Amino acid sequence: MRPAAAPPATAPTADPPVRPYVPTAGPSGVGGRLVAGIAMIGGLMLLGACGGGDVPPADPGATSPAGVTVTATGTPAAVTGDTDARTQLAALAAAAEDRHLRAFYTLSRSGQPDRTVTLTSAPDGTWRVDVPGGALGGTADVAIVSTRDGIFQCALPSTTRPDPTTCVRVAAPDKPLPASVDPRVQHVFTDWRKVFTDRQASLAVSTTRALPHSRGTCFSVDSTAASLSAPLDIGIYCFDTDGTLTAARVAFGTILLNGQPTDAPRTVPLPGPVVAGAALRTAAPPTPSVAATPTSTPTS
Repeated sequence: MRPAAAPPATAPTADPPVRPYVPTAGPSGVGGRLVAGIAMIGGLMLLGACGGGDVPPADPGATSPAGVTVTATGTPAAVTGDTDARTQLAALAAAAEDRHLRAFYTLSRSGQPDRTVTLTSAPDGTWRVDVPGGALGGTADVAIVSTRDGIFQCALPSTTRPDPTTCVRVAAPDKPLPASVDPRVQHVFTDWRKVFTDRQASLAVSTTRALPHSRGTCFSVDSTAASLSAPLDIGIYCFDTDGTLTAARVAFGTILLNGQPTDAPRTVPLPGPVVAGAALRTAAPPTPSVAATPTSTPTS
């Protein structure tokens, strides 16, 4: 018996040759890119028609997780002012509300000699601000005093007006003074502090370089409502860490704290009796006109 014949040897299979990739279908060149672009646009339009590619419009009132307001175009709205400075000023002004003291300030005004303003703020809410030269065009001294009965202007004796002190009621409690009798200096110690703590007030606040000889932190305060009258004088206000106003540069002039404040009395009384009549105006009194002296015509 013959052995079975061995199967014929199979030649090894060679690896397929490596050829460069050549697209076998589809356009090429500039015309091909144009057709491909049109096809892509058509695909996007088809996708949008099917509802899969709708992008919701930006909500103008929407905010990002960080609290940034988004505009109608979807971009973050610009943030104006220094929110940290605004918060810091509000905290110092709130601390000032609890400060009860007696302090002296130098008031500097253009074209006038420096004067000493005296502030007395009592624990019962009464206060007094003495303003030398605060009436009659700088020739009369007055004190603005607030008690539970109202706000009074008290005319103080001076070298140019040696009359005894008398007081006239010029406003109800916490009400504004008539502009004609308002020396304005008292506002930096009283009602303007409430504006600093009001988050709805239209103010732009930023920290700024300290005024000469001031202490604490100085803030530049501006109004963001150009069409409305500002609730205070724009300018620079400086506060110490305990809420004491140490300096301010505003429309009526510059004030600077002198020395250290002392304790205030328990209450602030009126420095003189209340009288009927008109308060002293801040403006200088009109100059009396001199009547012309008739001249005689010589006779011949």
